[in-house]
Amino acid sequence: MKKNVGNTDRIIRAILGLLLVSFFFLADGGLKYLGIAGLVLFFTSIVKFCPLYLIAGLNTNKNR
Repeated sequence: MKKNVGNTDRIIRAILGLLLVSFFFLADGGLKYLGIAGLVLFFTSIVKFCPLYLIAGLNTNKNR
């Protein structure tokens, strides 16, 4: 698995992911799906790999 998420992207994903995870615990109904999306964002910030970036041909990692 080649890393395709850079440091700035990782920080943004981690913060946004944690904010969205809070929706899972605080919201009722449809907003719970945002919490699941937040888990995905947070996980991709940890592993430095985003499958959607691979499909789209994007790479924010400067150490290519």
